[in-house]
Amino acid sequence: MRDERLTLLGQTPEDLPAISALLQDATLRAEDLAFDKRGRRLVLLVNRYRWEATAPSRVRSALRIETVEAVQRQNWPRTPDAVLDLLSLTRDADHVILTFAGGPALRARTEVLEVILEDIAAPWPTRLQPKHD
Repeated sequence: MRDERLTLLGQTPEDLPAISALLQDATLRAEDLAFDKRGRRLVLLVNRYRWEATAPSRVRSALRIETVEAVQRQNWPRTPDAVLDLLSLTRDADHVILTFAGGPALRARTEVLEVILEDIAAPWPTRLQPKHD
């Protein structure tokens, strides 16, 4: 398996659908996110399904949202090791919204839109491909 690492920068609402598509079905534990209030950065460490690859695989990736002023959680799991499945990344007027399967969501109020998706490790093969009804 080739070690092709992806790095994308999103700075306009038009950039987000491509980043969201690449993040669809990424999994993370609830504790694998951090909001650095002083640095104004929200970071999620995810296991991203590589939709762009020819063979089924996942890769460890970091999603960074910059210039974050506040973060709100909705229906967030109480246990830090709960596994979340990311469905979409969208934008409304002043927020980046991350929606997860089963109802959890994050809303990050940002000064400007700056989202970075970066693969941080080599990919590994998987037999399980996400399926949608």
